[in-house]
Parts: sequence; C-alpha cells; structure tokens
Amino acid sequence: MDAATVQTDLPDSRQAGAFLGSAIVDRIGPSPDAVLVFASSSHDYRALLTALDAACRPAILVGCSSAGEFTSDAQGEGSACAFALRAPGMRFTGALGRDLTKDRAAAAGSLVSSFRGLADHHYRFRTAVILADALAGYTDDLVEQLTRLTGGTYRFVGGGAGDDAHFRKTHVFFGTEPVTDAVVALEILSDKPIGIGVRHGWKAASERMRVTEADGTELISLNAVPAQEVVGEYAAITSQQFDPTSPVPFFLHNALGVEVGNRYKLRVPLAVNDDGSLHCASDVPAGSLARIMKTDAPSTAAAAAEAARDAVEQLDGLAPGAALFFDCVATRLRTGREFGNELAAVQEVLGPAEYAGCNTYGQIARAEGQFSGFHNCTAVVCVFPE
Repeated sequence: MDAATVQTDLPDSRQAGAFLGSAIVDRIGPSPDAVLVFASSSHDYRALLTALDAACRPAILVGCSSAGEFTSDAQGEGSACAFALRAPGMRFTGALGRDLTKDRAAAAGSLVSSFRGLADHHYRFRTAVILADALAGYTDDLVEQLTRLTGGTYRFVGGGAGDDAHFRKTHVFFGTEPVTDAVVALEILSDKPIGIGVRHGWKAASERMRVTEADGTELISLNAVPAQEVVGEYAAITSQQFDPTSPVPFFLHNALGVEVGNRYKLRVPLAVNDDGSLHCASDVPAGSLARIMKTDAPSTAAAAAEAARDAVEQLDGLAPGAALFFDCVATRLRTGREFGNELAAVQEVLGPAEYAGCNTYGQIARAEGQFSGFHNCTAVVCVFPE
C-alpha cells in the first residue's frame, strides 16, 4: 500500500486543489485508487475539487467540508488537506446518498446499493468511511440503518461535515460535486484488517439524571426540570459562568454524557432555546440516563493516543501504514493550542506512519469491541496496515 497525506494553506481554491493533486502525484504517482479531501468553508469547493481531480485523476474522490484540517506535518484552519491511497490488495467504491433530512433509510439504501462487498466474498474485511451532513440530524440513526442493511458485516468510521464552527451549512464531496443534505461513503474491501479506535477521556461530574423529554436534537427536560434550569444550577454549584445567551463557552467544558452500558456517549449542547430547552449537536434519546461530564486537555490527548493504540492492536501484528483521524471541532475550540498535543500523541503511537484528518461535527464509529455509534467530542482513529 502507498499512501500520501498532503495539506495546503493556499487561499485560492483552484491553486489549492492543483497543489494537493500535484503533491499526491509527487508522492505516489498519478491516478491513485482513492482520495479523501477535507476543506474549510472558506473554499470554493467545486473549484478546489475540479483542480485536484485534474491534477491527479483519482479513481474515486470523496470528502467533506471541515472545521480544522491536519496531517502529520501540518495543522491549520481555513485550509485543505487530502489523504490518498494506492493499494492493489484493496478494492474501493465511492457512494452517495441524498436527502438525509427527508429519508435517512433511503439515503443509507443508496450507499449500500453501491457497496460491492455484499456480493463479492473474495475479501475478508469490509470497511466504509462515512462522511455525512450532520446538520441534517439523526446521524446515529443513519449509522444504525447502515448496520442493518449490511447485516453487521461492515465496520464504519468517519464523521459529520463541518463549516469552521459556523453551524450553518455543511457539504460532502462526491467526485467534483459538493452536496448538502447528503452522505458519502468510501467502501474498502481488503484481505488485511483495518483498525478502528474510539475514545473520549471525559468523566462523569454530576448526579445521574433521566432525560424526561427530548425531541431529536432538542433536550427539553432532565428529571422533569427544564434543561436550562438544570444546567444553570450545576454551573452555580461548580462556580462556573453560564450565559444562556452565549452558552458555547460553558458547554465546551461541560458536555452531556448519555449512558450506554458502563460508558457515556457525548452530546454537546450548542444553544439555549427560548423555552429553556437545549439545542444539541446530536440527538438525545428520551428516557435515557445522562450526566454532565468534564475533561481536560491531558485527558483528551491521552484518549486520542488510546484510540490510536486500540486501532493499531487490531492489525494482527502488521505495522501501521497510514491513518485517518477524526476529532470534534469542540475539542479544538476547547483545547486551543493544546490540540497540537493531541495530534502529537496520535503520531507517537503511529510511529513513522502518516495520518490526515479534520475536525468534524460528530464522529462515526461502528466496530466490534469499540464504542459504536455517532459521537461528539470523541477521537476516532482508523489505521491502515502497510
């Protein structure tokens, strides 16, 4: 397997795309099997994708808009990066599902109908990188639909597209087309295992509460008390500032953890609604048990390293060849410059293997032995063997 990770801060989208494509050709030659691209919302996506495609002519080109881009060599915002693969031992397929808001089941069906692994049994391992317009909502349900339609025979990894923390409009990329309200997939069939690790490093900080009312991403009440009141009381008890008109600084350090077995799936509130409910980045199941969670930068970096280590251990003794890394935009905003420590922690585990990735609006992971589903504030690492 040959892999290339490349990044550019060029502001002109055509120049940026041409640079990425040319850099890929310099590293692994023209016409790679697959290219994943992550690009800031400051870019003209079609211009960037068209120039990249013309420069390196990948067999498959997919990706998404992002909220922070990084590779082993560079970390940036307002930039673009790409991850390219040439792997004779793998078979790749790109797929697109539209109209997520209208019908998630149909969008999942569109992806799966393009997957070759359900009929081609020559490969032992089936994996798909999933990149979704998470602002469409219910990405957890999308992952469940994909799992059901593939009979649990696929591992999924990826995240929700971003727009530089504006939370207005995000895109996924299919070929040279940027698409909203959609999901793309890169199916990977292989004879060698691909590792997926998932960790977040947050700990419970409040008493357990029941989600007594919720509607999708709207958290209405906890223990039959309006969610805003619960949060305000917790802030007062812990001597923290909580401004309902500008709540994001508080929620970056105080996420909601929904109990799943003996673990917590994180949900980040983004706004306080007029009725005292909280608008969250991902859906919160009514009737679930939840706590307010806390973390710090060292715990976050340690969790990312553990996720990378978990992924490497799944390679059956093979050395890491390259990796994808997805982490939440909330993590970058919370840790600031210390986010670089998290990237360094992942690199230390990977050794000489390169990685590329982006800050996303939620992270996707579905793999046996891992914390599966759609997450917030969670490090997800996907490692390809040499």
